[in-house]
Amino acid sequence: MTANTIEQASLHEYLAYSLGEEGFAVDILKVREIRGYEPPTRIAGAPAHIRGVIDLRGTIVPIVDMRIHAGFANPKLDDSTVVIILDLGQRMVGMVVDGVSDVMRIGAKDIRPVPEMNGFDADYLTGLATHDGAMLMVVDVAALFRTMAGTAAVAEAA
Repeated sequence: MTANTIEQASLHEYLAYSLGEEGFAVDILKVREIRGYEPPTRIAGAPAHIRGVIDLRGTIVPIVDMRIHAGFANPKLDDSTVVIILDLGQRMVGMVVDGVSDVMRIGAKDIRPVPEMNGFDADYLTGLATHDGAMLMVVDVAALFRTMAGTAAVAEAA
């Protein structure tokens, strides 16, 4: 194996998405599909960040508004708002985000650890990466949805 082949093998593909001005990246292998936003069926008593559920070809999928979860007040729904359908193995979850930009390849050595900050739990972040001059937070979606209050319960009930 050449050095270039080894370097190519260590690259992994991520889907970049945005919440407001913040950039994020998620493992492309977890992405089932990207859909335009359509209002889901509301679930009575669900937390505000749970927009509801959709029927995706016979599978009931909870739809989580990541902007509300992140603390954005009154996020707007427009033509760029999309839902990323994630396959988490035993279940699927949809994330409402402000937009997706591209699929990028990032090397494992280019993902830096998240600095420790008192009062901030970043267990759902794999690390931080720079792409085209912008800092992206690399998200472990399985960890994110395990820790997100209400989402696991809605997904299990579905």
